[in-house]
Amino acid sequence: MTTQPDRASTAAQRPTLVVFRGGLGPTPVEQTVANARRAATLDTIEAALSTGAYERAILATDDELESPAIPSLEIDLDDGPFHFGQRLAALIERNRLDSVVYLGGGSLPLLDAAGLAMIAQSLARVGTAITNNAFSSDLIAFPVTDAVLETIRASDRDNPLARALQESAGLTLEELPRTVATQMDIDAPSDLAVLALTGEGGPRLRDYLRALDLDLSRYTRVLPLFTDKRSQIVVAGRVGSHAWRYLERETACRVRLFAEERGLEAEGRAEQRTARSLLGFFIEATGIERFFAVLPELGDAAFIDTRVLLAHFGIEASRNARFLSDLGTWAEIEEPFLRQFTRAAVEAPIPVLLGGHSLMSGGLMALNEFAWRQHESEARGP
Repeated sequence: MTTQPDRASTAAQRPTLVVFRGGLGPTPVEQTVANARRAATLDTIEAALSTGAYERAILATDDELESPAIPSLEIDLDDGPFHFGQRLAALIERNRLDSVVYLGGGSLPLLDAAGLAMIAQSLARVGTAITNNAFSSDLIAFPVTDAVLETIRASDRDNPLARALQESAGLTLEELPRTVATQMDIDAPSDLAVLALTGEGGPRLRDYLRALDLDLSRYTRVLPLFTDKRSQIVVAGRVGSHAWRYLERETACRVRLFAEERGLEAEGRAEQRTARSLLGFFIEATGIERFFAVLPELGDAAFIDTRVLLAHFGIEASRNARFLSDLGTWAEIEEPFLRQFTRAAVEAPIPVLLGGHSLMSGGLMALNEFAWRQHESEARGP
């Protein structure tokens, strides 16, 4: 079957928004994140469809109870073992889609209707794919061709798909500007804390976060440091060059940066156990207690990507354990290293925020912008 000529001629048609949203697990903390992702997903779909820039939206999910009342939204239930690429390719072929804007459920919860419309309209440029991050894509907009479908079928996950479409399907890849809206995701409880504190997101997400009883005290303690030139923060983990440039340009404080293992998941280094971390080597040499004794000498607060440390030590902590660590509820963590590390972080004399990739990028950016809004409001006075 040859589809290239017909599909190329319809490149100017409105794309379909395809969102994948799967369950995370049965534990309470996993369900908390899953519910937030669901709320954010529905907010994003409704915002996209309100623009008229999309023909329709399809939500691919494993949740049989999913039945949101949003016009032009179709539910596509999983019907067998899940493989990302095969699932997406089959959905595209079954619905005879000519152009697609793919989004992972809960990704980019701060991207508004105008941004979503701009992405759809940009697909009119023939042979172009658009993504929020070439190295770890959560959003990918693309025209459908035979080469694109073949590339998608071979993809195990969405993170490396944007680059694969460039390298294997011959598309020209364009990255969206690196802003809070294009970098903020809901991957972990730390992301919920950031969104709850800043009060941002769509109406369903804001309502859901307001109902949660999240401890935001560590995050609140960090805020004044961003606007204080006498302060210094430590940032350690998967920090891209865009985040480093942003911190240098937009914060008043000094930043001590340890950028490690960018592309950890997309390039498979976690699975291959080839990840290496300077912080990890320090902990190996001196222990967790010494690490947290030294940390206050390096900064007034710290943001630590625990996924890099776990990969360095070859620890396969469950998602539940990682999420509990992000929340600081160390007593419920069964994995010994993560339990000890989390307890030390919670009891440290400086605020230490633990999380994953999104905290190191969109989370940092969102906190900084909120800190400046608060600072400027206080400066203006009542």
